[in-house]
Amino acid sequence: MADESIQVAELGWLARDALIETGGRARVVAALARSAYLEAGVTLIWIGAAGSPLHGRAIVAGRPLPPSLPDAMMLDVTDAVVWRPDDDPTAIDAATVAEAARSLLTRLGEAGTPDGFATLLTGGVLGFPFDRAAPAGRALAAASHDEDTDAATRAADELIGLGPGLTPAGDDFVGGVFFARARLGLPDSRERWRAAGEIVCARARQSTHPISAVLLADLVAGRGHAPLHDLARGFALAAPPITLLDAARRLVRIGHSSGWDMLAGFLAALVPPRYWHTGCNPL
Repeated sequence: MADESIQVAELGWLARDALIETGGRARVVAALARSAYLEAGVTLIWIGAAGSPLHGRAIVAGRPLPPSLPDAMMLDVTDAVVWRPDDDPTAIDAATVAEAARSLLTRLGEAGTPDGFATLLTGGVLGFPFDRAAPAGRALAAASHDEDTDAATRAADELIGLGPGLTPAGDDFVGGVFFARARLGLPDSRERWRAAGEIVCARARQSTHPISAVLLADLVAGRGHAPLHDLARGFALAAPPITLLDAARRLVRIGHSSGWDMLAGFLAALVPPRYWHTGCNPL
């Protein structure tokens, strides 16, 4: 156990609850360059330095993290600010959401250079190993617009586990689609999409990295990174384009391409494929 506890500046509500249960104890399960995945009891959480995006499972340290973290550590959440998304019930107008999503898609190049599955929406060509995934990506998007949950689960099966790393790009894209359905789908369809998402998650637990399976289940349940929640709320409230672009820029900074992949799935669920790469000119 580390001699000193790590002071936490901010953390998500799921991380806070887990650390209260363990008295602040956590152990490293996967160390990355500037962050680490941890377990507090049986709950997956992660820690990053100041400026890291918030999430229900995220912890933002109050000072720079050491170059190497001990296998076990104490985290002091006494003075930490707890983050929870502002997801108060909002009446969803499908036309308003669709217009906001299409508007953001036409300006996607202003958020950065699209990467990962985002290239599918902007007219680019998916690189290896995703080059054969384009039909499944389009099929999942089409299933969202056709309200066909059976087709959605079939398409998702072809994407889950696709890509390298702890959180494969295919998982992030699928998660983005289901997050959009959970947060912005019409009330009479949410239960069907929730049930379809549970089928996808059950299969994912057998076919992708365990860390990614947990994060996918979060997205299916409508729990994601703060910028993704900000986008969903902005779409629902017809926020100004500059507000939506700010959220998109923060989202795409997550991971190597994870943010782009989640954003691509989120937009694919809301913008029919016939409108993809219309007016999208990456910088």
